[in-house]
Amino acid sequence: MSLKSAIIRTGLRAIDWSRADLWLAPVSRGTGIILMFHHVRPASYGTFAPNRLLEITPAFFETVVSMVREAGYEIIAQDALPQRLREKGGRPFALLTFDDGYRDNAEYALPILRRHAVPATFFITTGFADGHGRLWWLELEEAIRRLDRVLFTHDGRDFDLPARDDAEKQIAFETTYWRLRSGDEATLLAVIADLAAQAGLDSRALTRGLCMTWDEIRAVAGDPLITIGAHTVSHPMLAKHDDVTARYEIVQSRDRLAEELGCNVAHFAYPVGDPGSAGPRDFALAQEAGFTTAVTTRPGHVFAGHADHPHALPRVSVNGLHQSRKTMRALLSGVPFMLWNKGRRLNTR
Repeated sequence: MSLKSAIIRTGLRAIDWSRADLWLAPVSRGTGIILMFHHVRPASYGTFAPNRLLEITPAFFETVVSMVREAGYEIIAQDALPQRLREKGGRPFALLTFDDGYRDNAEYALPILRRHAVPATFFITTGFADGHGRLWWLELEEAIRRLDRVLFTHDGRDFDLPARDDAEKQIAFETTYWRLRSGDEATLLAVIADLAAQAGLDSRALTRGLCMTWDEIRAVAGDPLITIGAHTVSHPMLAKHDDVTARYEIVQSRDRLAEELGCNVAHFAYPVGDPGSAGPRDFALAQEAGFTTAVTTRPGHVFAGHADHPHALPRVSVNGLHQSRKTMRALLSGVPFMLWNKGRRLNTR
């Protein structure tokens, strides 16, 4: 477990021990909450699973749906979000969102959504549906799983990281991931492509194996519970790119989805979505493209003030490293985000 994950776990335990989720909720809980998911599938990972935070089990997803309702939230479709942002008072809302377009969302999450009759939004990266987009964070994991040494050059520095066992592989992943994330995206993609080649990894096969095809997306889009949103063409960290590239990624993903599915695409999710990946320029581009709402990964509840920032909405990630009722109680209370954001309700710059 990384230091960041350990700190998060300690904080969540402190909230549970003090029951701050009860006595602070009246001031920490917002008018709504937008939950973010990636994979929903049975657990099958070993001790080296650095992307495990991006997946939860179907059983826990069902627990989440039940707890959201038990906590008094009304689960709404994203098309209803603009109106709810403008409403004052009333029952708090919850929105369930799934990023990237993974096949397991249709195989495991959708049956649970149907069983509970709750709506959700699937944000689709069109390059993944085409079968050639790169799931680079998963490429990196799989390459390191196969290698016993991780060799690459970055910013003129040569790295030679041992990866003989799972503990060494975890350190190699964390070192490589964050080193590359700090720089430009072209270099990140090139280095990971080279590591994939060293490991004999077929990156396109990885994408095709995990992501829905257009026919599968059309089948999902036909369900009245599901709203389809755009998630760019190639899943770039938009803030690292120029205006022309960012605008193309946003607009082309909208147009391609509309063409393939024959429907209006009104909602957008920023890939990676943290301040280093999506900022005010990108919020303006999403608004310019005609999207009604757009969601980030900046952690927090939705408050009344977000009505003036519908293209910079926060989300709460349901983290696969913390699959427990205690964690969900804390997240639904808003207490962790009041502490994380130092009492600030809006984080839109």
